[in-house]
Amino acid sequence: MKYLVRDKLFAIGDDYWIEDERGRHAFLVDGKALRLRDTLELKDPDGHVLITLRQKMFSLRDAMTIERDDRDLAVIRRKRLSLLRNHYRVTLVDGTELDVSGRILDREFTVEYDGELLAHISRQWFHVRETYAVNVVREDADAALQIAVAVCVIRMAERERED
Repeated sequence: MKYLVRDKLFAIGDDYWIEDERGRHAFLVDGKALRLRDTLELKDPDGHVLITLRQKMFSLRDAMTIERDDRDLAVIRRKRLSLLRNHYRVTLVDGTELDVSGRILDREFTVEYDGELLAHISRQWFHVRETYAVNVVREDADAALQIAVAVCVIRMAERERED
């Protein structure tokens, strides 16, 4: 299933909807302004928090945590020893690792587990510059988690570009 993201609204304190391929509201990204660290909440259409994204404090390398039900679910970091600048590793609490690679700032990248494609993030399906899709390829993949990963790595890559 494809999810449509309009990232011209991509800033702290801004709220924006992510729509499914039928144009229905699927997730609300709620930016939490006036926080000590970068914090976002991914909510369902009824306003229930599904996932919280937080900038990790006191980390040697830039990192963000993904939390579900007030418990850590994953940590995202830029892959250290990679020839590709746009390569991130998502480490789930159970030890599972997801690889994120591609042209993050161009919104052309993939999320893989053990070489198997879980999600493809791309602008190629749209003519509008500020729009990209998160195509969750596997039916059993957690769509909210895949969207959270995409949002996190884009924010981290943009912050890195600004520094």
